[in-house]
Amino acid sequence: MRQAILHRVPMRHPGDVSGVEALFDAGLPPGQVVAILGKTEGNGCVNDFTRAYAVQALQHMLARRGGRPDVAMVMSGGTEGGLSPHFLVFAVGEGPAAPGGRLAMGAGFTREFRPEEMGRMAQVEATAQAVRAAIAEAGITEVHYVQVKCPLLTSERIADALARGETVATHDTYHSMGLSRGASALGVALALGEVASVTDADIGADTAKFSGVASASAGVELLCNEILVLGNSPHWGGDLRISHAVMRDGIDFPAVQAALRDAGFAAQGQLSPEDEARVLAVLAKAEPSTTGRIRGARHIMNDDSDINATRHARALVGGVIAAAVGRTELFVSGGAEHQGPDGGGPVAVIAKVLG
Repeated sequence: MRQAILHRVPMRHPGDVSGVEALFDAGLPPGQVVAILGKTEGNGCVNDFTRAYAVQALQHMLARRGGRPDVAMVMSGGTEGGLSPHFLVFAVGEGPAAPGGRLAMGAGFTREFRPEEMGRMAQVEATAQAVRAAIAEAGITEVHYVQVKCPLLTSERIADALARGETVATHDTYHSMGLSRGASALGVALALGEVASVTDADIGADTAKFSGVASASAGVELLCNEILVLGNSPHWGGDLRISHAVMRDGIDFPAVQAALRDAGFAAQGQLSPEDEARVLAVLAKAEPSTTGRIRGARHIMNDDSDINATRHARALVGGVIAAAVGRTELFVSGGAEHQGPDGGGPVAVIAKVLG
Protein backbone atom coordinates (compact mmCIF):
# COMPACT_ATOMS: atom_id res chain seq x y z
CA MET A 1 0.00 0.00 0.00
CA ARG A 2 1.25 3.48 -0.83
CA GLN A 3 2.37 5.68 2.05
CA ALA A 4 2.89 9.45 1.98
CA ILE A 5 6.19 10.66 3.39
CA LEU A 6 6.78 14.29 4.32
CA HIS A 7 9.92 16.02 5.57
CA ARG A 8 10.37 19.70 6.48
CA VAL A 9 13.89 21.06 6.17
CA PRO A 10 15.26 24.61 6.64
CA MET A 11 17.15 26.54 3.97
CA ARG A 12 19.95 29.02 4.63
CA HIS A 13 19.41 30.73 1.26
CA PRO A 14 17.33 29.97 -1.86
CA GLY A 15 20.03 27.78 -3.38
CA ASP A 16 20.68 25.79 -0.21
CA VAL A 17 19.53 22.23 -0.91
CA SER A 18 21.78 20.65 1.72
CA GLY A 19 18.79 19.81 3.93
CA VAL A 20 17.18 17.81 1.12
CA GLU A 21 20.46 16.04 0.36
CA ALA A 22 20.77 15.16 4.04
CA LEU A 23 17.45 13.31 3.76
CA PHE A 24 18.90 11.21 0.94
CA ASP A 25 22.07 10.55 2.93
CA ALA A 26 19.87 9.40 5.82
CA GLY A 27 18.08 6.84 3.65
CA LEU A 28 15.24 8.53 1.73
CA PRO A 29 15.44 7.20 -1.86
CA PRO A 30 15.61 10.19 -4.25
CA GLY A 31 13.36 8.36 -6.70
CA GLN A 32 10.50 8.41 -4.18
CA VAL A 33 10.27 12.22 -4.14
CA VAL A 34 7.24 13.44 -6.12
CA ALA A 35 7.02 17.10 -5.09
CA ILE A 36 8.99 19.79 -3.27
CA LEU A 37 7.37 22.95 -1.96
CA GLY A 38 9.54 25.82 -0.84
CA LYS A 39 9.21 29.20 0.88
CA THR A 40 11.97 31.45 -0.43
CA GLU A 41 12.98 34.85 0.86
CA GLY A 42 12.35 36.96 -2.24
CA ASN A 43 9.69 39.61 -2.76
CA GLY A 44 7.11 37.22 -4.22
CA CYS A 45 6.56 39.56 -7.19
CA VAL A 46 7.33 39.33 -10.92
CA ASN A 47 11.09 39.77 -10.49
CA ASP A 48 11.46 37.32 -7.59
CA PHE A 49 14.17 35.10 -9.05
CA THR A 50 14.75 33.32 -5.71
CA ARG A 51 12.07 30.91 -6.92
CA ALA A 52 13.93 30.05 -10.13
CA TYR A 53 17.21 29.88 -8.20
CA ALA A 54 15.77 27.33 -5.80
CA VAL A 55 14.22 25.27 -8.60
CA GLN A 56 17.48 25.21 -10.55
CA ALA A 57 19.47 24.15 -7.48
CA LEU A 58 16.97 21.38 -6.75
CA GLN A 59 16.91 20.16 -10.35
CA HIS A 60 20.70 19.91 -10.55
CA MET A 61 20.89 18.11 -7.22
CA LEU A 62 18.08 15.64 -8.04
CA ALA A 63 19.64 14.83 -11.42
CA ARG A 64 22.95 14.14 -9.70
CA ARG A 65 21.30 12.00 -7.01
CA GLY A 66 19.09 9.98 -9.37
CA GLY A 67 15.77 11.68 -8.68
CA ARG A 68 12.73 11.60 -10.94
CA PRO A 69 12.63 14.08 -13.86
CA ASP A 70 8.98 14.95 -13.21
CA VAL A 71 9.13 16.21 -9.62
CA ALA A 72 6.60 19.02 -9.10
CA MET A 73 8.42 22.03 -7.66
CA VAL A 74 6.33 24.80 -6.15
CA MET A 75 8.38 27.72 -4.88
CA SER A 76 6.49 30.50 -3.12
CA GLY A 77 8.44 33.72 -2.69
CA GLY A 78 8.16 35.94 0.35
CA THR A 79 8.98 35.23 3.99
CA GLU A 80 7.91 38.55 5.44
CA GLY A 81 7.51 39.08 9.17
CA GLY A 82 8.69 36.04 11.09
CA LEU A 83 8.14 33.45 8.36
CA SER A 84 11.12 31.12 7.98
CA PRO A 85 12.47 29.85 4.62
CA HIS A 86 12.11 26.08 4.28
CA PHE A 87 11.40 23.15 1.95
CA LEU A 88 8.60 20.59 2.24
CA VAL A 89 9.69 17.31 0.62
CA PHE A 90 6.83 14.99 -0.39
CA ALA A 91 7.66 11.38 -1.22
CA VAL A 92 5.74 8.15 -1.79
CA GLY A 93 6.85 4.85 -0.26
CA GLU A 94 5.23 1.61 0.87
CA GLY A 95 3.55 1.09 4.24
CA PRO A 96 0.91 -0.92 6.08
CA ALA A 97 -2.80 -0.18 5.90
CA ALA A 98 -4.23 2.19 8.50
CA PRO A 99 -7.83 2.65 9.69
CA GLY A 100 -9.74 5.72 8.60
CA GLY A 101 -7.54 6.66 5.68
CA ARG A 102 -4.26 8.52 5.56
CA LEU A 103 -2.56 11.33 3.68
CA ALA A 104 -2.60 10.76 -0.07
CA MET A 105 -1.03 12.86 -2.80
CA GLY A 106 -1.36 13.16 -6.52
CA ALA A 107 0.91 15.26 -8.73
CA GLY A 108 0.16 16.50 -12.22
CA PHE A 109 1.16 18.93 -14.95
CA THR A 110 -0.75 20.82 -17.58
CA ARG A 111 0.63 21.48 -21.01
CA GLU A 112 2.62 24.69 -21.48
CA PHE A 113 0.45 27.76 -21.99
CA ARG A 114 0.88 30.35 -24.68
CA PRO A 115 0.92 33.94 -23.41
CA GLU A 116 -2.56 34.60 -24.79
CA GLU A 117 -3.93 31.66 -22.73
CA MET A 118 -2.64 32.78 -19.34
CA GLY A 119 -5.35 34.08 -17.03
CA ARG A 120 -8.08 32.84 -19.35
CA MET A 121 -10.38 29.84 -19.79
CA ALA A 122 -7.70 27.73 -21.47
CA GLN A 123 -5.78 27.77 -18.20
CA VAL A 124 -8.95 27.08 -16.16
CA GLU A 125 -9.92 24.06 -18.23
CA ALA A 126 -6.42 22.57 -18.42
CA THR A 127 -6.02 22.94 -14.65
CA ALA A 128 -9.37 21.24 -13.99
CA GLN A 129 -8.39 18.34 -16.23
CA ALA A 130 -5.01 17.90 -14.50
CA VAL A 131 -6.58 18.06 -11.02
CA ARG A 132 -9.15 15.40 -11.90
CA ALA A 133 -6.41 13.14 -13.28
CA ALA A 134 -4.24 13.58 -10.17
CA ILE A 135 -7.15 12.74 -7.85
CA ALA A 136 -8.05 9.64 -9.86
CA GLU A 137 -4.47 8.37 -10.04
CA ALA A 138 -3.96 8.80 -6.29
CA GLY A 139 -7.38 7.46 -5.29
CA ILE A 140 -8.03 10.49 -3.10
CA THR A 141 -11.47 10.45 -1.47
CA GLU A 142 -11.19 13.67 0.59
CA VAL A 143 -9.45 16.65 -1.03
CA HIS A 144 -8.10 19.12 1.53
CA TYR A 145 -5.55 21.20 -0.37
CA VAL A 146 -4.54 21.68 -4.00
CA GLN A 147 -1.26 23.49 -4.50
CA VAL A 148 -0.66 24.95 -7.96
CA LYS A 149 2.39 26.65 -9.38
CA CYS A 150 1.43 28.72 -12.41
CA PRO A 151 3.16 31.01 -14.93
CA LEU A 152 2.82 34.75 -15.44
CA LEU A 153 3.17 37.24 -18.26
CA THR A 154 6.43 39.08 -18.83
CA SER A 155 7.07 41.90 -21.30
CA GLU A 156 8.78 39.43 -23.60
CA ARG A 157 5.86 37.00 -23.50
CA ILE A 158 3.37 39.80 -24.14
CA ALA A 159 5.42 40.98 -27.13
CA ASP A 160 5.48 37.44 -28.52
CA ALA A 161 1.67 37.22 -28.41
CA LEU A 162 1.20 40.63 -30.01
CA ALA A 163 3.66 39.79 -32.78
CA ARG A 164 1.47 36.80 -33.67
CA GLY A 165 -1.65 38.94 -33.74
CA GLU A 166 -2.98 37.65 -30.41
CA THR A 167 -4.28 39.55 -27.39
CA VAL A 168 -3.36 38.97 -23.73
CA ALA A 169 -5.48 39.13 -20.60
CA THR A 170 -3.50 42.13 -19.32
CA HIS A 171 -0.45 44.20 -20.22
CA ASP A 172 0.39 44.67 -16.53
CA THR A 173 2.85 41.91 -15.67
CA TYR A 174 2.11 42.11 -11.94
CA HIS A 175 -1.64 41.93 -12.55
CA SER A 176 -1.01 38.86 -14.70
CA MET A 177 0.13 37.01 -11.58
CA GLY A 178 -3.28 37.50 -10.01
CA LEU A 179 -5.14 36.48 -13.16
CA SER A 180 -3.02 33.34 -13.53
CA ARG A 181 -3.54 32.42 -9.88
CA GLY A 182 -7.25 33.14 -10.22
CA ALA A 183 -7.64 31.03 -13.36
CA SER A 184 -5.77 28.18 -11.69
CA ALA A 185 -7.91 28.37 -8.55
CA LEU A 186 -11.12 28.42 -10.58
CA GLY A 187 -9.83 25.36 -12.42
CA VAL A 188 -9.54 23.60 -9.07
CA ALA A 189 -13.03 24.78 -8.09
CA LEU A 190 -14.43 23.50 -11.38
CA ALA A 191 -12.75 20.12 -10.98
CA LEU A 192 -14.11 19.69 -7.44
CA GLY A 193 -17.60 20.94 -8.20
CA GLU A 194 -17.22 24.01 -5.98
CA VAL A 195 -18.49 26.13 -8.87
CA ALA A 196 -20.86 25.07 -11.63
CA SER A 197 -19.31 27.12 -14.43
CA VAL A 198 -16.60 29.67 -15.18
CA THR A 199 -16.19 32.27 -17.92
CA ASP A 200 -13.35 34.59 -18.86
CA ALA A 201 -15.33 37.45 -17.31
CA ASP A 202 -15.30 35.71 -13.91
CA ILE A 203 -11.50 35.52 -13.63
CA GLY A 204 -10.21 38.16 -11.25
CA ALA A 205 -13.67 39.72 -10.99
CA ASP A 206 -16.34 37.51 -9.41
CA THR A 207 -15.08 37.00 -5.84
CA ALA A 208 -18.18 34.93 -5.01
CA LYS A 209 -16.67 32.13 -7.11
CA PHE A 210 -13.80 30.50 -5.27
CA SER A 211 -12.27 27.25 -4.08
CA GLY A 212 -11.98 26.47 -0.39
CA VAL A 213 -8.93 24.24 -0.94
CA ALA A 214 -6.99 25.87 -3.79
CA SER A 215 -3.62 27.55 -3.33
CA ALA A 216 -1.94 29.04 -6.40
CA SER A 217 1.46 30.69 -6.63
CA ALA A 218 2.65 32.42 -9.81
CA GLY A 219 6.24 32.57 -11.01
CA VAL A 220 8.38 33.46 -13.99
CA GLU A 221 10.25 30.15 -13.94
CA LEU A 222 7.70 27.99 -15.81
CA LEU A 223 5.06 27.99 -18.57
CA CYS A 224 2.77 25.18 -17.40
CA ASN A 225 0.82 24.57 -14.20
CA GLU A 226 2.43 22.17 -11.73
CA ILE A 227 -0.15 20.66 -9.38
CA LEU A 228 -0.05 18.78 -6.08
CA VAL A 229 -3.36 17.47 -4.74
CA LEU A 230 -3.35 16.60 -1.03
CA GLY A 231 -6.10 14.69 0.71
CA ASN A 232 -6.94 11.56 2.65
CA SER A 233 -7.66 8.10 1.25
CA PRO A 234 -8.36 4.61 2.64
CA HIS A 235 -6.07 3.34 -0.11
CA TRP A 236 -3.03 4.91 1.54
CA GLY A 237 -1.24 3.87 4.73
CA GLY A 238 1.22 5.52 7.09
CA ASP A 239 0.76 7.84 10.04
CA LEU A 240 -0.11 11.19 8.41
CA ARG A 241 -3.45 12.92 7.84
CA ILE A 242 -4.42 16.30 6.46
CA SER A 243 -7.24 18.62 7.54
CA HIS A 244 -8.26 22.11 6.50
CA ALA A 245 -10.49 25.08 7.23
CA VAL A 246 -11.19 28.37 5.45
CA MET A 247 -10.13 31.66 7.03
CA ARG A 248 -12.74 34.37 6.42
CA ASP A 249 -10.13 37.11 6.91
CA GLY A 250 -6.49 37.57 7.87
CA ILE A 251 -7.10 37.35 11.61
CA ASP A 252 -9.40 34.32 11.63
CA PHE A 253 -7.58 32.55 14.46
CA PRO A 254 -10.60 30.27 15.13
CA ALA A 255 -10.34 28.84 11.60
CA VAL A 256 -6.72 27.92 12.24
CA GLN A 257 -7.78 26.24 15.48
CA ALA A 258 -10.57 24.40 13.64
CA ALA A 259 -8.04 22.92 11.20
CA LEU A 260 -5.86 21.89 14.15
CA ARG A 261 -8.82 20.31 15.96
CA ASP A 262 -9.71 18.32 12.84
CA ALA A 263 -6.10 17.10 12.87
CA GLY A 264 -6.58 15.75 16.39
CA PHE A 265 -5.33 18.60 18.58
CA ALA A 266 -7.14 20.24 21.47
CA ALA A 267 -6.14 23.63 19.98
CA GLN A 268 -6.79 25.65 23.12
CA GLY A 269 -4.31 28.47 22.79
CA GLN A 270 -0.86 27.79 21.35
CA LEU A 271 0.12 24.15 20.82
CA SER A 272 2.41 22.59 23.38
CA PRO A 273 5.94 21.72 22.19
CA GLU A 274 4.91 18.04 22.11
CA ASP A 275 1.90 18.75 19.89
CA GLU A 276 3.84 21.19 17.70
CA ALA A 277 6.34 18.42 16.96
CA ARG A 278 3.52 16.32 15.47
CA VAL A 279 2.65 19.06 12.96
CA LEU A 280 4.76 18.49 9.86
CA ALA A 281 3.37 21.28 7.71
CA VAL A 282 0.92 24.17 7.71
CA LEU A 283 -0.11 25.60 4.34
CA ALA A 284 -2.19 28.74 3.90
CA LYS A 285 -3.18 31.55 1.55
CA ALA A 286 -3.07 35.25 2.42
CA GLU A 287 -4.79 38.13 0.67
CA PRO A 288 -5.72 41.68 1.69
CA SER A 289 -9.45 42.31 1.32
CA THR A 290 -10.47 44.41 -1.65
CA THR A 291 -12.75 46.44 0.64
CA GLY A 292 -9.76 47.88 2.48
CA ARG A 293 -11.21 46.74 5.81
CA ILE A 294 -10.88 43.89 8.30
CA ARG A 295 -14.02 43.53 10.40
CA GLY A 296 -14.92 47.15 9.86
CA ALA A 297 -11.51 48.66 10.60
CA ARG A 298 -9.48 50.28 7.81
CA HIS A 299 -6.22 48.68 6.64
CA ILE A 300 -3.66 50.23 4.29
CA MET A 301 -2.27 47.10 2.64
CA ASN A 302 -3.69 48.00 -0.77
CA ASP A 303 -2.58 51.64 -0.52
CA ASP A 304 1.06 51.19 0.49
CA SER A 305 3.31 52.13 -2.43
CA ASP A 306 6.46 51.03 -0.61
CA ILE A 307 5.51 47.46 0.35
CA ASN A 308 3.38 45.29 -1.90
CA ALA A 309 -0.02 44.31 -0.47
CA THR A 310 0.64 40.57 -0.69
CA ARG A 311 3.78 41.03 1.41
CA HIS A 312 1.74 42.70 4.15
CA ALA A 313 -0.81 39.88 3.99
CA ARG A 314 1.79 37.10 4.28
CA ALA A 315 3.27 38.74 7.37
CA LEU A 316 -0.15 39.20 8.96
CA VAL A 317 -1.45 35.69 8.34
CA GLY A 318 1.94 34.16 9.14
CA GLY A 319 1.86 35.80 12.56
CA VAL A 320 -1.68 34.58 13.28
CA ILE A 321 -0.85 30.98 12.34
CA ALA A 322 2.49 31.04 14.17
CA ALA A 323 0.67 32.11 17.34
CA ALA A 324 -1.55 29.05 17.07
CA VAL A 325 1.09 26.49 16.09
CA GLY A 326 4.17 27.78 17.90
CA ARG A 327 6.43 27.70 14.83
CA THR A 328 7.39 30.05 11.98
CA GLU A 329 8.28 27.46 9.31
CA LEU A 330 4.91 27.94 7.63
CA PHE A 331 4.01 27.76 3.94
CA VAL A 332 2.02 31.00 3.74
CA SER A 333 1.51 32.08 0.15
CA GLY A 334 0.27 35.51 -0.91
CA GLY A 335 -2.26 36.35 -3.58
CA ALA A 336 -5.52 34.48 -2.92
CA GLU A 337 -7.64 35.39 -5.93
CA HIS A 338 -10.58 32.92 -5.98
CA GLN A 339 -8.82 31.00 -3.19
CA GLY A 340 -11.24 31.37 -0.31
CA PRO A 341 -13.50 34.38 0.24
CA ASP A 342 -12.32 37.94 -0.39
CA GLY A 343 -9.65 38.73 2.22
CA GLY A 344 -9.48 35.15 3.49
CA GLY A 345 -8.12 31.83 2.29
CA PRO A 346 -7.73 28.13 3.05
CA VAL A 347 -5.43 26.82 5.77
CA ALA A 348 -4.36 23.16 5.94
CA VAL A 349 -2.54 21.11 8.57
CA ILE A 350 -0.58 17.90 7.94
CA ALA A 351 0.15 16.05 11.17
CA LYS A 352 1.12 12.68 12.57
CA VAL A 353 -1.72 10.55 13.89
CA LEU A 354 -1.26 9.35 17.46
CA GLY A 355 -1.10 5.59 17.81
